[in-house]
Amino acid sequence: MKAVIYEKNGTQNPFAFREVGKPVLHDDEILIQIHAASLNAADYRLFRMGLGIPKSKIFGSDIAGTVEAVGKNIRTFQPGDNVAADMGSYGFGGLAEYAVAPGGIAALIPAEVSFENAAAVPMAAITALQALRDKGSIRQGQKVLIHGASGGVGTYAVQLAKYFGAEVTAVCSAKNMDLVRSLGADHEIDYSREDFTKSGIRYDLIVAVNGYHPLFAYKRALEAKGTYVMVGGTFPQIFKSLIFGPVMSAGSRKFCSLAAKGNAKDLAFILDLVKEGKINPVIDRRYPLQQAGEAFLYIEKGHAGGKVVINIIQEAGQE
Repeated sequence: MKAVIYEKNGTQNPFAFREVGKPVLHDDEILIQIHAASLNAADYRLFRMGLGIPKSKIFGSDIAGTVEAVGKNIRTFQPGDNVAADMGSYGFGGLAEYAVAPGGIAALIPAEVSFENAAAVPMAAITALQALRDKGSIRQGQKVLIHGASGGVGTYAVQLAKYFGAEVTAVCSAKNMDLVRSLGADHEIDYSREDFTKSGIRYDLIVAVNGYHPLFAYKRALEAKGTYVMVGGTFPQIFKSLIFGPVMSAGSRKFCSLAAKGNAKDLAFILDLVKEGKINPVIDRRYPLQQAGEAFLYIEKGHAGGKVVINIIQEAGQE
């Protein structure tokens, strides 16, 4: 099969388009012919840090495709089913024509949802859902601020916060204000012109996607019983949140970090919302498989508005 392989070659783009062996199917796995995959911050951070390189050297956590074969212990899927999965905790492998995934992490793709849109969902949408619902305990009528609202996680967080009935403020760059407004944001803040932590406005829930403000600045912007959820960030940011978050949570405000993990139930929930038109994946750019290395470099610049999708099989109607 064809795949894009990580090769440490000393260049800015350490990826090569290669012919490799098809993955071996085990008893608790499904073999998926991949139609589309999408990239996340988790992909490019791992290869830039040189940590957690997949054993197969094939990145790509989010996949959507058709089941080609099932292991003998699989009862929930059969060949021909269209499925999506988050492979981030299971060795990655999405930048290839085929991948094997544990049956327990995959979800059926509704007939109304394209492979492209399904591939854009798993890691980013599940992260947004778990940040808002599980860590943030979001409730109808709350004032919610999404810091980093125009990226992969942020675009889902804005839509999901509106789905849960919140009043949403989106923080992003000026060029993405129309985008977050189209997703349902009630208020938009251009971070280059205004520091929301100094505005005097307080929020019930703040979800910071790769947020860069100190914890005490976020505390200033929280209501007395508000919650701050950190999603991603640099190692120093994560370290400070893990160390100081519990201390700062000793009062009425709550500070926490999210280590999201994909699961079939949450993925199916989001895919149903996409089917119903309540959530719309935002796709910034599309690349063919052989140009996946260029897609990594684009994401690394940090200016993608939504998701970057890699098309392995060109579908009817795609450019």
